[in-house]
Amino acid sequence: MNISVLVPLLNEEDSLNELCSWIDKVMKKSNFSYEVLLIDDGSKDNSWKIIEDINKKNKNIKGIKFRRNYGKSAALNIGFAKAKGDVVITMDADLQDSPDEIPELYNKIINKDYDLVSGWKKKRYDPLTKTIPTKLFNWAARKASGIYLHDFNCGLKAYKNTVVKSIELHGEMHRYIPVLAKWAGFSKIAEKVVKHQARKYGVTKFGVERFINGFLDLLTITFVSRFGKKPMHFFGVFGTIMFLLGFILFSYIGGQKLYYILNNLPAKNIADTSGFYVALSSMIIGVQLFLTGFISEMISRNAYDRSNYQIEKEI
Repeated sequence: MNISVLVPLLNEEDSLNELCSWIDKVMKKSNFSYEVLLIDDGSKDNSWKIIEDINKKNKNIKGIKFRRNYGKSAALNIGFAKAKGDVVITMDADLQDSPDEIPELYNKIINKDYDLVSGWKKKRYDPLTKTIPTKLFNWAARKASGIYLHDFNCGLKAYKNTVVKSIELHGEMHRYIPVLAKWAGFSKIAEKVVKHQARKYGVTKFGVERFINGFLDLLTITFVSRFGKKPMHFFGVFGTIMFLLGFILFSYIGGQKLYYILNNLPAKNIADTSGFYVALSSMIIGVQLFLTGFISEMISRNAYDRSNYQIEKEI
């Protein structure tokens, strides 16, 4: 099979028929063998009924329905596990992503041998309240990940099948699939300018909180990707530095006290100086960070995927 199209959706009853007809038209025009997986993330409208009707008319279009809303990452994770196409394409169900982009995305994966091609909605039809935070978010993601994409969160992306089978999504990590792919060893990542269409039906499912969650997830994935299998390198280093700084300060204060005593000079009680508490707190924090790293290292060493290294070729 050439292509699997994954479409996570939530309450998109108005757009499904038009979207599926559009995808089918593009696939037939390019003579692709394909499947479409419509993943209903707990919709409360008639989305599932429409999916059932579409499936009766076109068996290439299939559906998966969650009992409740789990989020886009969960929907994509299930879709990735079930996708059979050589190229896997993800897109949103609100018609803001154009299926006409599919042939060129497919070409970049198959003929240009990219592992992942991310869409870039260079010209957007969103309000400033959405575009400005998005630009800030993408800037932070580029700096933290070292992957220079303009639009990390674009729903329109194409992957080799091996890429989606090598990554796992949870929480709201769908924003950082390129980072997860790079972490899994797939470094041939490109982007393509894609057409962004104004929303035709319904309302957006994302609020301001997605930007807050996005930055928190960025911190998480940056830490995990760099120190997930070697947490002691992070906690141990900072713990050692904090302890040494506290010890040096404490030694200075103690040495100064001893100097005053040996020279019969008046000296304050060490416990009456602010430096003593700074030094003590620094040493305590240093020990706690070191122990955190030690415990994290023990947990990491017992993780089931500790030695799950991805082998690309073998002869």
